[in-house]
Formats: sequence, structure tokens, C-alpha cells
Amino acid sequence: MQAILPLIPNGATPISDTISVFSENDRCTYFCGINPIYSHDVNDINSFKLFTSTLVNEGACKKSDIVNCLGVALSSVKRSLKKLRMHGASSFFERRKVRRGTIFTRALLESVQQLLDEGATRQAVCSEYKIKISTLKKAISSGRLIEPKVLTLHGSSKSLRSSQDASFILGTACSRTDERLLAALGKINRATTRFEDCNDLSYGGVLTAIPFLEANGLFRFLSRHFALPAGYYDVIHIVLLLAFMALCRIKIAEQLRFESPGELGKLLGLDRIPEVKTLRSKIGVICNENNTKEWMLELSKFYMNNSAELSGVLYVDGHVRVYHGTQTKLPRRFVSRQRLCLRGVTDYYVNDALGQPFFVVSKTINQGMIAVLEESIIPRLLIDVPEQPDDYEFKADPYLHRFILVFDREASSRNLFKKLWANHRIACISYQKNVKDSWAEEEFSSVTVPMPNGEELTMNLAERGTYLGDKNSGLWVKETRKLMESGHQTSIIGTAYSLADIKLSAYMFSRWAQENFFGYMMKQYNIDRLVDYGTEVFPEPDHMVVNPQHRAIERQVRSLNSKLSRQRALFGAMTLEIENGSGNNLEKLFADKAELCETIDLMESELQELKLKRKKQSKHIPFKLLPQKEQFKQLAPSRKAFTDTIKMLAYRSETAMANILKDVLGKHDDARRLVCDLMRSEADLKPDNKTKTLYVYIHRMSNPQADRAIQYLLKKLNETEPLYPGTDWQIKYRIIPVPSNIKK
Repeated sequence: MQAILPLIPNGATPISDTISVFSENDRCTYFCGINPIYSHDVNDINSFKLFTSTLVNEGACKKSDIVNCLGVALSSVKRSLKKLRMHGASSFFERRKVRRGTIFTRALLESVQQLLDEGATRQAVCSEYKIKISTLKKAISSGRLIEPKVLTLHGSSKSLRSSQDASFILGTACSRTDERLLAALGKINRATTRFEDCNDLSYGGVLTAIPFLEANGLFRFLSRHFALPAGYYDVIHIVLLLAFMALCRIKIAEQLRFESPGELGKLLGLDRIPEVKTLRSKIGVICNENNTKEWMLELSKFYMNNSAELSGVLYVDGHVRVYHGTQTKLPRRFVSRQRLCLRGVTDYYVNDALGQPFFVVSKTINQGMIAVLEESIIPRLLIDVPEQPDDYEFKADPYLHRFILVFDREASSRNLFKKLWANHRIACISYQKNVKDSWAEEEFSSVTVPMPNGEELTMNLAERGTYLGDKNSGLWVKETRKLMESGHQTSIIGTAYSLADIKLSAYMFSRWAQENFFGYMMKQYNIDRLVDYGTEVFPEPDHMVVNPQHRAIERQVRSLNSKLSRQRALFGAMTLEIENGSGNNLEKLFADKAELCETIDLMESELQELKLKRKKQSKHIPFKLLPQKEQFKQLAPSRKAFTDTIKMLAYRSETAMANILKDVLGKHDDARRLVCDLMRSEADLKPDNKTKTLYVYIHRMSNPQADRAIQYLLKKLNETEPLYPGTDWQIKYRIIPVPSNIKK
């Protein structure tokens, strides 16, 4: 072979006598003499290894030349040369086989990825699936899991929205000028629902209640009963706003004056909410007495059918809404919480075994709970309560009941118990009145009683069969007594003969769930507050009311009886003093006694005349026969009933959310408190118009435990795949993720 002269191009780095390399513009070019023979990118390591190992293999240079001239480790040159000889040139460009992890299966990867998408931290994921933090980090670094990045603030800020809302000509936050003009001309039926990209939206957390409002039937029957003329706001906007107000503790419409209308409007998919005056007028157009009552009846039946196990035991109690207005003089009734007789309206609530409301019956004229039960509540329950036994089952089991009513001493009547059992096989449970005897303590035993809400209480109980009344008109009842630590015995009677004494006590003492409902609704939802101050003519002119003349005479009789009792007591004291001879001046004492005797005779005569006069007056007369000055109007019932129904629905939704959070927090009070915080928390809205998905990013709570509970709740919500009411937009809930680069 002919030898080649050792010629090297100018600027090249010699590798051997004939081979050199020249680097320029991120390219490496190899020369044999002055002729280029190979080229690759500076960063192409595989091509570099292939060519250098080929030079060594063909004897063009030595391994030491590659090490000394190009700064490559000798071990690396040897590995590349071995790879070339054993597997060929193509082996340098084959994808490296990496050993995959065995912990993260495909199902586990999907579950963990969903949790990461919902904003869960790495620690929360590891705690949920019992995996090491290093294993999770490897899965994220290898690309098998994708950790969401911190939200970029592309949406509008609160300060920007505030300044923009104040700049519109038509009014604060009236940005949809075209739609508002079309609505004013009657060209559109309702405004379109459009969501905006918003950051830190006030009350954004209330959007998490939408699936629960839907599950409780808020939007299910609206179209059957309510409608609005063509305009900007529709029925669903008004109803959804009222539900949001209740959950966010905006207790009256006037409080909306101090809230940002644009912020609340974004929650509805609008530019702003209606003004207070507009809201009141819309409510007035939406509802009347008939459609509101029918809506409440349909909702009540829906609740009972969905919770048949809870509707078999019903709590009934009255609640007085005190009226302080001057539009009318409503009849007075006794208010136990204030221990006064005040003007107002009595609402009789029917709740389930957990204290959740079914429906309410309002009475301007209160004839007592027994009358309301027989006239208004029992006929409705006989139709609505599901899974009632049939006649064949009643004949087969003489102790089988239809359902159970639980109430306090106000309606505890032997005659009512007997009538409801004989006519309808309805069982009643209540406290016994005027208990005078005591049972022996040996009869009582400690029993663990499971309550309807899942709690367990330990009580000292005893049970007997007790006959109430005389032989002909009496009634056998099941009597259970609870022995208190003080020695007092609380007596519970009932006609639920097939029910165990433990259940009898549990249902009676769980009646406090209804009392707690009243207290919570008054404090948190302002259930007693009037929606408007309108009045209506009393619709039942033949309804029997107390005769004011009889009442006036009765008042005189009581007053005179009281005075007469004092005079008789004084006369008796004078008689004893004379008989004992203890008086200093007996003559004066005899004269005073004679005068007092004459006064008593006159008072007794006057009392007899009043009683005869009272006897001639009927105790009750029809409303239409009342004197004009004694007649009164009733409060407009439709608007109040409409808003109260929405508040009860909001309460049921809040209770359902608290029951889910209780699984994480343990205590029901803590769960309900967290729900209240969630409703008033801020959130980011990120709409995706292509997929019609509304992403709701909830802000972090006050502590990690609350964050875990909210993540658990959001996971349950996303499983239901909820839709925004009145649209085909799907809602997906997330909690704002924690940046992965922040040390925890």
C-alpha cells in the first residue's frame, strides 16, 4: 500500500498521524489527511462513540490517542469498542431499556394522577395510598405521573373587576349591554350563561353546593310550577341566587346592597345579580299561594321517597314566628322561648328522624297542635309517606303500625293516641303528663341505646304496659321510663307496640334534633325574618275564632276571682283573730269584719252576674262575625313560604355536605363549621369553552386537616360529574395545588 503523508488541515486537532478533528459551528468534522470523512453535532454523543470506536477497531488510531487528544475516559472507550464488536453500529442508537417500577400499576397510576389533578400534595398522596415519598418522586421524574403546576393568573383579579364594574354606563357591573337591551325589548327569554376566567372570586366556594342542591331537588320541579315573563333574569337565576344567599349567610335581601353585585353575578354565569328592588319584584311575580304550596308538597314527597327509612318516624312541633309589625294585629299566642304571649304566626314543622325538614304548615289562628295534626298534617302524611303496610298486613299483625309520630307534651293526649291508632293505625310517642308515681329503682337497668344519627348513649331504662283512662274509654300504652342521676324519672308513652323499649326511648330523646333545627335555622338562616310586609284578607271567613266579648268577660271573671280570693283570706284571718281574742280593739275588728263580709257578698253577686253573662256568649264565633275593629289580616304567605322552602333545601344540602366531611373530621360540629367556611371562601374560575368544562379551584383552608377534608369532599363531588344548572357545562372541582418546589 502507498503511504499517506501526514498532512493536517489548518486549525484541526491531531488524533494520530493521519486522523484529525475540526470543530466549528457546533459541528465536529473528522479528516484523514486533508479529506473529510465523518461529521456529527457536538452534542451527538452516540455518533461520537460510534466513530471513535470504529477508528480504534480499524487500526486508524489507538485507544490512548482518543483518551489523550479528546479527553475521554479509557473505560468509556473500551465499553464503546466492546459494544461495536458485539452488537454492531446500530446498537449505539437503540433506546436504552429501563427497568419499570413494580409498585405503580396502571390502575394505581390513574388514581394517583386524579388525586394530583385535584390539588393533593405529595404527602397527602403518599398517606392515601401508603407509598414512599421517594417512589412517588421517581414516578414524577420519569414522566409516568404529571404534577400540576401552580395556576398562572391569566384571569381577572378582584381589583381589576372592581374598577371595571364601576365604569359601565348602565350601572354597576352591567357589562352585557346588548343582551340587556334585547331583554328590555322582549327579544330574548333569558340571558345566556357565560363564565369568565376569574381569580379570587368572592363566595366561590358556594359552587361546591350545586350537586347537593340538585340532589335535594331544588331544580327538579321548578318548570312545573314557576315561570317569569321574557327578560334578562330567569327563574333558575332567582332560585339559585336565593340558595347561594342562604348558604353564604346573606340572611335578607337588603344585605345584598353591601355585597359586590358583579362578584355574585359571576357565580351565576351573568354580569351581575339583580338589584334588591328587582329581586323582590321577581319573587312576587314567580310565586303565589297555590304554586308555592304545590311545589312544597312535591318536594316533600320527593324527600320521603328518597329516604323511606327516615320517613317512617316523623317529628312534629310548633314554632312561633313573632310579628313586631304594625300592618295588622295578629292573634296572640304563647312563645315558650320568651315566656310571653306575643302576636305572631305558628309554623308546624314535620321533620325526619335526623331533624331534616319535610314540610311546614303555617297557622295564623292557632287551635293547638292536636287540631293541626288532625286537619292538616295527618291527611297529607297518609298520602305521602312511602312503603305503608296494606290491609292484609294489618290483619296479619294487630300490632303493626303505619308510621310513627313523635311530639312533645302539647299534643300528648290519650284521646288522640286512641283515635289515630283506631282509625289509621298511626303510632304516637310522647312524654306522659302529670306523672305522680315512681317505679322501684330495681326495675331499671343500664342499656346502650343506638340513636338515629349513629351515636350510642347509655341510659337506665325500665318498661311496663300502662292503662290510661277509665275502663270504657281507656287505652293500653307502652310506657318506658328513664332514671336520671338526680332520681327523677322521665316517662315516655307510645302506641308503637311492636317497637322495642330501646327504640322508643331513642326516638323520643332524638326529638332534640328538631329543636336544634329550629335554633340553627333562627341563628344561621334567619328563618323568622319576614320577606315582605304585605298582608292579605283572611281567606276563611267561617273559621272559628275566640269571641272577643267572651274573652273580655273571662278576663273580668278571672280578675274578680283573684280579688275575691284575697278578700276571703283576709276574712278568715279576722275570724281567727276574734276567736283567739288576740285583737286589741275587738269592737273595731267586728265592724271591719262586717264591712268585709258585705264587700264579699257584693263581689260574689257580681261574679255570678258575670258568669251568667259569660254563659250567654259563645266562646268561639266565625271570623266573619267579629267586630270590624277586631278583625285582622294575615301576612302574605306565598313569598315567605317560597324563600323558607329554599332555606330548608339549603339546610338539607349543608347537612349532606357535613355528613361527608364528618368521615374525615370525626365531629359533626366541626364538619358543619367547615362547610360554613367553605361557602364563604374564595375560588378561581377557569372555564374551558372547547370542552364546556368549568374548573372551580377552591382556595386552601386554614389548616392541613381542613384541606384534606375538602379534598375528600371534592373527590366525591367529581365522581358525580355534576352539571351547572340550566346548562350542559360540567363542573370539575379542584383545590389549588401546592407548588412542588416549596419545602414542606
